[in-house]
Amino acid sequence: MEMVKVPPVADEIAAVFAAAGHSLFLVGGSVRDALLRRDVTDLDFTTDARPEVVKALLDGWADATWDTGIAFGTVGARKRGDTIEVTTFRADAYDGVSRNPVVAFGDTIEGDLVRRDFTVNAMAVELTVEGHRFVDPHNGLAALASGSLDTPGPPEVSFGDDPLRMLRAARFVSQLGLTPAPRVVTAMTEMAGQLARITRERVQVEISKLILGKHPRRAIELMVDTGLAQEVMPEVPAMRLAIDEHMQHKDVYTHSLVVMEQAIGRETDGPDLVLRLAALLHDIGKPDTRRKEPDGRVSFHHHEVVGAKMTRRRLRELRYSKAIVDDVSQLVFLHLRFHGYGTGEWTDSAVRRYVADAGPLLERLHKLVRSDSTTRNRRRAAALQRSYDSLEERIAALREQEALDAIRPDLDGNAIMELLGIPPGPLVGKAYKHLLALRMERGPLTHDEAEAELKAWAEANGIG
Repeated sequence: MEMVKVPPVADEIAAVFAAAGHSLFLVGGSVRDALLRRDVTDLDFTTDARPEVVKALLDGWADATWDTGIAFGTVGARKRGDTIEVTTFRADAYDGVSRNPVVAFGDTIEGDLVRRDFTVNAMAVELTVEGHRFVDPHNGLAALASGSLDTPGPPEVSFGDDPLRMLRAARFVSQLGLTPAPRVVTAMTEMAGQLARITRERVQVEISKLILGKHPRRAIELMVDTGLAQEVMPEVPAMRLAIDEHMQHKDVYTHSLVVMEQAIGRETDGPDLVLRLAALLHDIGKPDTRRKEPDGRVSFHHHEVVGAKMTRRRLRELRYSKAIVDDVSQLVFLHLRFHGYGTGEWTDSAVRRYVADAGPLLERLHKLVRSDSTTRNRRRAAALQRSYDSLEERIAALREQEALDAIRPDLDGNAIMELLGIPPGPLVGKAYKHLLALRMERGPLTHDEAEAELKAWAEANGIG
């Protein structure tokens, strides 16, 4: 039985290169994932052929090709739905400041593999017309079997070449459940400051991947313990300084990791980056709002407001999209709103506002709020869940009665202008907001009631 299951398209492309007198190897993550029996959707190859030759060979075989990475020796192609990248053997040098590679092409697979990030990614399969040969000079297979994450050469050299590899280590901890070798952890700790050389866009991609992995808590703990988190998300390790008000957890940092794990357990449609980020960051405002009250208790008043601003600032700095920044910070802002619900005394108007403020984030907010209960007191935990059950039941009942998802004033802008005899402008907006507030407070109004309220508002404000 063959160790690595090679897809048919790999043998096809290998035949093309062999006919031209060139070797071809399936390499890196493609080999690792095949060994793990994971789906391999993108195939990475390496070859002794120089980039211009690779481009010419692929042009005559693939359905489509692109050469945006040809300056670094990489040519991309697509064949019957498979995405392929072929890179000339590399023997990179780096400028040591910006991390920009000074490309030097190599001549051997061994020279290419030693420059790769980790041993589990430094395996290859030589593809020939006679068959396949497994190439593993750095014992990547044994590392994969034992769950170890190590570098082919000294980690200081590897991370010095590209400091992003330190974050990539955390990502593989999350995605594959690997444990970094002690020398890797030591190098990460000593070199964490070098992440400053890396663009925020590249950092963000790695953070997103590790957050979406199977074991994000392990990855975040590794980042915090080595100092990487201090470089890219300093608000997370800062939470270790704030003891939560229930005195049930070692610190807010540990609590936040538990909340993230509980939120992951509530996911229904696969990994949710917005929910996981919100769960991790929901309490980052606590260190800045921590106060000791006269009775000895610790309070964090308005930490959700402060935390939402901090979240927005950090995610923008990491170059997240506006949609992700808005959604995560809004969830952080709203995560405490439920606790004003008490034992069920919310008015209909408060329920309407809860739904309207959450908007399309309502289901995520439900998951976040429920996950935020980490008390070890079973009776208290059960009471909190029952209380939230009650809120959701109220929401469902009002939604059925009033179409909560589309709350609008009972008169639109055109009706307001016609009734008050005013042109388009700021006054229309003010009237609209007044009617919306009434709608939230009292529920749907009849047309006559809405007109009467609008006229009363206009008269009180000297309009018309």
